[in-house]
Amino acid sequence: MTSQVASSPPRWSAPEGRWTEPDLHLFPPDGHRYEIVDGCLHAAPPPPESHEAVVRAVVTTLRSAAPPGWWVCDRLGIAINQGTSGESNLVPDVTVLRPRSSGAIWSDPADVALVVEVETAATRRYDRILKPSLYAEAGIHAFWRVEAGRYTPLLRTYILSGSRYRSEHSIEGAEPVKLDAPYPLRIAPAAWL
Repeated sequence: MTSQVASSPPRWSAPEGRWTEPDLHLFPPDGHRYEIVDGCLHAAPPPPESHEAVVRAVVTTLRSAAPPGWWVCDRLGIAINQGTSGESNLVPDVTVLRPRSSGAIWSDPADVALVVEVETAATRRYDRILKPSLYAEAGIHAFWRVEAGRYTPLLRTYILSGSRYRSEHSIEGAEPVKLDAPYPLRIAPAAWL
């Protein structure tokens, strides 16, 4: 007679001190988003398919307008070294890289022209308060947040002014609006449904 041993999930333990980028490789590709903020782990649940559809549509819009040499990526990590407060490794929904960027797995903020966050109920405060402040401190020129509007997605655009973002546009509906950052393009959020 053979005994059957129940299979248990692999076990891991937290690091002795702060979390660092190599620690993120401990996690399986299970749809959760794992990020580090000032050496502390942050995990968000897998987003709904409606979120993923908007991310794909934003990527398509930005890629179709991108000048040669610009890169538009979904879920490309950004490594932010904040000195004494620790390192942060953030994963925006969409990242636009300038021409001649390093191509590293974790991008340098100096290579990033735009980050886009598509908020969900689980990430709303994180996407509205914490992540924009970290992106601004890192010197990323433009930040977009996509949220639920009345009838279509609502796009809020921000431009770096000093060490903070200044609100620039709130765009909703099917009428295209011309934007200049990260490069000239026309946006109609209704097309993202």
